[in-house]
Amino acid sequence: MHTSISEILKEKSLKPSRRSLPCLAQSQTHPINLNHFLSVPLSPDPKPDLDDLTEDVKDSYIEETEVSTCETRANPTFLPQKPVSRAKLGTRADSLQGKKQSDVSGLLFRDGKKRIDYILVYKKSSPQVEKRCTFEKNLRAEGLMLEKEPSLTNNDIMFVKVHATWDTLCKYAEQMNIRMPFRKKCYFTDWRSKTLGRFHLRCQQIKSWLPKNPMKLDKEALPDLEETECYTAPFSRARMHHFTINNREMFFSNSTRSRIVHHVLQRTKYEDGKSKMGINRLLGNNTYEAAFPPHEGGYKSRHPIKTHGAQNQRHLLYERWARWGIWYKYQPLDLIRRYFGEKIGLYFAWLGWYTGMLIPAALVGVFVFLYGLFTMDSSQVTRLFDNGGTVFFAIFMAIWATVFLEFWKRRRAELTYDWDLIDWEEEEEELRPQFEAKYSRVERVNPISGKPEPFQPFSDKLSRLMVSVSGIFFMISLVLTAVFAVVVFRLIAMEKFASFNWDFIQKNWQFATSGTGVCINFMMIMSLNVVYEKVAYLLTNLEHPRTESEWENSFALKMFLFQFVNLNSSTFYIAFFLGRFAGRPGSYNKLFNRWRLEECHPSGCLIDLCLQMGVIMFFKQIWNNFMELGYPLLQNWWSRRKMKKGGGGGGQNVENKTQLPQWDKDWNLQPMNAHGLVDEYLEMVLQFGFTTIFVAAFPLAPLLALLNNIIEIRLDAYKFVTQWRRPMPARATDIGIWHGILEGIGVLAVITNAFVIAITSDYIPRFVYAFKYGPCVDKGPHHIDECLRGYMNSSLSVFDMWELKNSSEIRYCRYRDYRAPPWSTAPYEFTLQFWHVLAARLAFIIVFEHLVFGIKSFIAYLIPDMPKDLCDRMRREKYLMQEMMYEAELEHLQKERKKNGRRYHHEWP
Repeated sequence: MHTSISEILKEKSLKPSRRSLPCLAQSQTHPINLNHFLSVPLSPDPKPDLDDLTEDVKDSYIEETEVSTCETRANPTFLPQKPVSRAKLGTRADSLQGKKQSDVSGLLFRDGKKRIDYILVYKKSSPQVEKRCTFEKNLRAEGLMLEKEPSLTNNDIMFVKVHATWDTLCKYAEQMNIRMPFRKKCYFTDWRSKTLGRFHLRCQQIKSWLPKNPMKLDKEALPDLEETECYTAPFSRARMHHFTINNREMFFSNSTRSRIVHHVLQRTKYEDGKSKMGINRLLGNNTYEAAFPPHEGGYKSRHPIKTHGAQNQRHLLYERWARWGIWYKYQPLDLIRRYFGEKIGLYFAWLGWYTGMLIPAALVGVFVFLYGLFTMDSSQVTRLFDNGGTVFFAIFMAIWATVFLEFWKRRRAELTYDWDLIDWEEEEEELRPQFEAKYSRVERVNPISGKPEPFQPFSDKLSRLMVSVSGIFFMISLVLTAVFAVVVFRLIAMEKFASFNWDFIQKNWQFATSGTGVCINFMMIMSLNVVYEKVAYLLTNLEHPRTESEWENSFALKMFLFQFVNLNSSTFYIAFFLGRFAGRPGSYNKLFNRWRLEECHPSGCLIDLCLQMGVIMFFKQIWNNFMELGYPLLQNWWSRRKMKKGGGGGGQNVENKTQLPQWDKDWNLQPMNAHGLVDEYLEMVLQFGFTTIFVAAFPLAPLLALLNNIIEIRLDAYKFVTQWRRPMPARATDIGIWHGILEGIGVLAVITNAFVIAITSDYIPRFVYAFKYGPCVDKGPHHIDECLRGYMNSSLSVFDMWELKNSSEIRYCRYRDYRAPPWSTAPYEFTLQFWHVLAARLAFIIVFEHLVFGIKSFIAYLIPDMPKDLCDRMRREKYLMQEMMYEAELEHLQKERKKNGRRYHHEWP
């Protein structure tokens, strides 16, 4: 029997799951000030005053001057427009002070009604007037409204305010398949759900008696974004009556409006020809200086947020996310997503998840370090990092990496459902304008949409890919060359420090060599990173990726390969090659027959590896934090200093920054990185590699990563909210190619840690000695320290100094190796103990890898990528959506029949 949707609505619902897009028509949970700030005044236009009339005359004069200039663009003797005098700018500043607060804030057009959705910035002295005029003319033809304003800080700067009309928003929302609120949610309940609902209710009552979690945000100061929820469907103008539209100005959110305008800007022509289109090309040829959506006002307020509420969403983000004083609080992910878009929201969700998962790893690492600290003795400093706990920690971190990635998949699935991104990727993936312009002559029918679209021939794609791969291998070879140069430097420094006049350096020449080598290597790493970024950008553009996600994935992969090899090549050298080919006393191997190859520290190669990792990880995190926050702070400070002095183009002296409109304030902020979130992800993924790949040599790496990430979250938040212009709110369903890179690092970490424990550390030689050559052989179980008595003497070989034909009073010396003594029948040949140790090392690698990979695969199998209850909710929602759409169409047809007095025969598609 068919059950109508109206009957389902009558059922008692469970507590709704969080969902991203609320019913804006019913939501009244914003703070009062925030509602007032976000609303658009609907009152009639006030009577214009003299300042407004003067302002309109001046702006119309500017636009008419440009139009007349465009009409005479064929004249080669064209001169730039004469800049506005400082007196006129002063008059304009006075008129701004006399306006309403909504106008001064810089979020509306001069009429106080039209919302500013995007800002374009150009220089009046730019010679690209023809392209700009054609572009703006075509923007108006697409349905966008433009309004120009001169800058108050620079006479040469002109701002173009862009507003998308209702018809334009509806048109492109349909083309872009943007999902909009349709009907209020209803939830099906059965006996099991009702029982669980009562159980959860009792659990909530018990929790209310317990102390509040200090890490949770105060909900009273946050707008409840999910209290009233709606189902969503792709927007359609033909079925507009299905959607909840009570206020056209508030139906499309600010981020959605900015995305639609950005879509138009990317596909509008500025010259005749298929390849002459897009704001990116105009930014590249300096027709425009910048293009960005405006911030929603200031991020600070004179009044406390607890008593007066938030002035706007930017202020709310600063108070509840970007301030350093709330570093221990959870992140307001839904608010981040609403203001910056799903792509940036997913980045901070992943970063927060990664930071939280580092807590158990850091605790176990500290325990392993303390175990080594209390079990070592003065004669064996290497036991600090080289002990039995190291093997356990390496296995633990391999399992930890798997658990982290598997549970992140579940968390991502919940976020994509809450943020309404389940079907977005298939519906809204758009071609890059550069790809469309390059291959517009060759078209092929898309097998999914059935529509013709530009097509890149396979031969062209293969040739470009081969050039890109060749560039990648060239840059990797350049990295290896730099590592070889560092090795040569260490050999020269070793020789100099060994004969240094200062006794302290002469006695500790190996530490001095390692320390200076690490510092030189770090400087080379940071210098080469600048070159790699430019090369990766050029190679990615050469490939002409089809979509933005493909471009980002290709660029991210190149950047990761370059920087991973650059960062870890010297670490791999120390772990697996340092001291392996140095030779023995009397027969040392030399580079170019001049410099003796470097050996490990007498306490073992693990100490050199630990020093290398500690120094690079510590200094790289400090440098990254400075470049992310310190550099933008210095640039913004310099911009404010020039504004106060009236420099940078002859602008007036602006003493109080609050007098500036929002577009001027945003222009003086720093733009977001040209590569989006690639640099942010890259930094964290490289840190993840450092935390897992060589964790057997440095168990404190997770602790350092945890401390850095706690700072990183608030640093990035502060940077996004206060120091950067507002980025275009982009959408994404996952973290892209970075998830595959993280899985690859997890596999590499298992192999690397197996080799570090087996080859670099002394764990296997001690194990072989204890059970084959030590005093505990055939005596049953004993304490490990008793079984290792005599191990140091067993690991040293004897060399006859008199073979060097010198007059040394000491005839025999000891060195680390498993070789026969000079008085044996086969002097200096490898002993049987060497082959036993080698066999044990190979066996350990095989057993360790198979055991850990088996555990990782089993855990990945046990943890599903999507929670079962989420799958049930998605299937139930799909069914309810079909029912709702069907009944909504029937209701609409019935209303039309009653209105027109005749029957309609309409078949639902």
